[in-house]
Amino acid sequence: MSSQLPNLERGLAFSDALMREVKARFLQVDHDHNGRERLYFDNAGGSFRLKAAVERFTQVDAIPDNAERIHATAVELQDIQAKGSDDLRTVLNATGGSVYASLTASGAMFDMVRAVAENVPGTNMVTTVLEHPSAFDAMSLYAQRLGRELRVAKSNPVTGGIDVDEIVRLVDKDTCLLNVIYASNISGAKLDMEAIVRRAREIKPDLYILVDAVQHAPHGLIDLHKTPVDGINLAPYKFFGCRGSGLTWVSERAAVLPHHKLAGKKPGYWDLGSAATWQFAVFTEIVDYVCWLGGHFTDATDRRGLFVAGITHIELHERALLALLLDGNANATGMREMRGVEVFLDHEDLTKRDLILGIGFERIDCTQAVVEYARRGVTVYERVATSIYSRRMLESFGLAGTVRVSPLHCNSVADVEKFLHITAQIAADT
Repeated sequence: MSSQLPNLERGLAFSDALMREVKARFLQVDHDHNGRERLYFDNAGGSFRLKAAVERFTQVDAIPDNAERIHATAVELQDIQAKGSDDLRTVLNATGGSVYASLTASGAMFDMVRAVAENVPGTNMVTTVLEHPSAFDAMSLYAQRLGRELRVAKSNPVTGGIDVDEIVRLVDKDTCLLNVIYASNISGAKLDMEAIVRRAREIKPDLYILVDAVQHAPHGLIDLHKTPVDGINLAPYKFFGCRGSGLTWVSERAAVLPHHKLAGKKPGYWDLGSAATWQFAVFTEIVDYVCWLGGHFTDATDRRGLFVAGITHIELHERALLALLLDGNANATGMREMRGVEVFLDHEDLTKRDLILGIGFERIDCTQAVVEYARRGVTVYERVATSIYSRRMLESFGLAGTVRVSPLHCNSVADVEKFLHITAQIAADT
């Protein structure tokens, strides 16, 4: 086996045998919790759960013991937390720093923004129009509270992302914080994080940079050795895990900025209250799974090497599904050629996109389209300009709404073909 890959601009789908193994490790991929057959293509709003993650959650959360003790069970819980923290560093290719477990990734983003904004001098703060409200609203709140100028990078309606030049032009020697999303949760466009970090730090070498990786983390590789930021968050419930958890890594210099903590804790400690050990246990199950998958494609034995191979092939499989959605195959017409359907923000370079697609119908609005899909056993999501989670982004693209289609790597080619047939039926029937 080898992790060396040819140029796979249109991806590489899993073999049928591996696809069956992958599906078998997830809950409710082909049927909902009531046993009804359906296609769940709203993974950008949640994600399929690993069976092992749910089982481990139940097992660990049932333990009554407090980890801050010295007896054997407490030590076992401490080991679980340490392993989960190491696994977050493995996923991010991070060394040192602090790992912070919270109820939500959104809450952690507010905490990080506050720590930097309140304690790092500067006259302006830079973000983008495509940020999730947890990042954008946190930046807006502290810019206003501290009398800082908030500079907002505009989107590119062709690529669906943010150009590096558009971000970097807003950064100067007086910028105290740059906050950018890794990939849009509406268009799926990935930002060139390596170029953004490098060029922004050429302007201000000690610039603090925070990244929202909630959307991107389950779909592609992150490498903090190449993109040395000061804080990055993800949400395990969008990463095949369980809801009610956010995990964040904070650099050593950012971790010691004044922040909410108990006075007796170490300067870089961010958790408040007793940790929920299941959060760490579930994340280890997630990393175990991706490493298991990577073992099909590499001879590597180290955990980062296995993870890299696994997440790389997740990305390749999802890229193949994206290509199929757009261009179809011998069994189904792709949406680029489908009558009565429009693909929004359809940038040609699939290597710069995660598996999210925005579409519209000629004769019905996006909300009615979601209803029509539901009638046919398909779950998708309407992104509309009346929503606080969508308005700013959609308006930047000149869109009133879109049907967001977001499968996951545990969906198969046959699933996408079925979705395309249903889409064509909706376009013809409405």
